[in-house]
Amino acid sequence: MEIIIKKSNNQYIETLDLAEFQNIEKIFEKFSYSNEPLKADLFVLNKKINSYQLSIFILKLKELNISSLFIYSNNRETILTGKSLKINSTFMNEKELKYKLGSYSKQYENVLHKGTFRSGDRISSNGDLIIIGDVNPGAIVSAKNNVYVWGKLLGIALAGEGGDRNSTISSLYLSPLQLRINDVVAIGPKDKPKIFYPEVALLENNSIIIKPLIIE
Repeated sequence: MEIIIKKSNNQYIETLDLAEFQNIEKIFEKFSYSNEPLKADLFVLNKKINSYQLSIFILKLKELNISSLFIYSNNRETILTGKSLKINSTFMNEKELKYKLGSYSKQYENVLHKGTFRSGDRISSNGDLIIIGDVNPGAIVSAKNNVYVWGKLLGIALAGEGGDRNSTISSLYLSPLQLRINDVVAIGPKDKPKIFYPEVALLENNSIIIKPLIIE
């Protein structure tokens, strides 16, 4: 099972893998910050979901400010369960389901965003994430590969979410609350940088280090 998280305006946020329903709390932890209603598309391939499982799932979604759920499945009993709970549920064959789910990954492989991210905002990319603007404290930006912020990075940035330890985080003004590359975390400096120049954060000897960014 996989779930697509989107903003109310259908702007993509992230694709999450739901192996089992009991992992929902841990997986959705990162979305508890949201100040605006979110939407979710649940893709269920070759699996039956009963009404009890789905009811618990819906309650958890509401706690996380996810106000709208759509179900897509090739299992007719799952679709009937969804409809019995008055959830928009669409039956698709396996090929159609995989194509629709795959279209999300393809469409959002790399993400370019123009504008400022404020506290509570979040964006994620299945490839590189390029932001032309500032990332303010309280905002979270993440990518399976690299993160580029052509502005001030003052919030939280996560790179290498797909397991790539060669991923980097670059910014014209690097003063984050927190950085994470793959599974390595670093807390940002207490003092703001006095010199304004591009820098890049990368992994070296299992630690995050900061270097001047040289653009060739």
